[in-house]
Amino acid sequence: MEEKELKESIEMHKKWLAGEPGGERANLWRANLQNVNLQGADLRGADLRGANLRGANLKDTYLRGADLSYADLRGADLKDADLRVANLWHSDLKNADLEDVDFRGAKLEDADLRGAKLWHSVLKNANLEDANLQGADLFCSDLRGANLEGANLIGSCLWETSFQNAELQGADLRGADFWHSSLMNANLEDADLRGAKLEGAYLEGAYLEGAKL
Repeated sequence: MEEKELKESIEMHKKWLAGEPGGERANLWRANLQNVNLQGADLRGADLRGANLRGANLKDTYLRGADLSYADLRGADLKDADLRVANLWHSDLKNADLEDVDFRGAKLEDADLRGAKLWHSVLKNANLEDANLQGADLFCSDLRGANLEGANLIGSCLWETSFQNAELQGADLRGADFWHSSLMNANLEDADLRGAKLEGAYLEGAYLEGAKL
């Protein structure tokens, strides 16, 4: 996508958000935006389905309610981005920088987050069912009430992460490091915890029926 065309689309989107005449929702469906600089852009509710955002600079970007299903975000920098209630179904976020990202209520079913950096990210009530978080770093993240049923967290770093009331039924947690994390009232039914590190973890009220320990 040409830079001029992209700027025009963002400008029209701003008007659409403000309810001004001539405004139009940004339609970036399957757009090639590889390595583009969109730092701080307001793309709330934009259509980015299947867009190529590989290596893009999306720091501080407003993407609340945006549709990023099937988007390619490999290696993208989304630090401090707002992705509340965004649709990231089947998106590819491998090795992306997701530090301090707000994912509250976001849809991340079947998303690929392998090797992603999620330090201090907020995933409260997010849907991560069947998501692949193998080797991801979720240091000090907030996953309270999140749905991680069937998710792959093999070898992930979960230091001081909060999983209170989270759904981890059938999740693959082999070799994950839960150092000082909170699993209070979490559902770990049939979860695979073989080789997991649980030093200092808080498990009061956790449901562990059928879990492999």
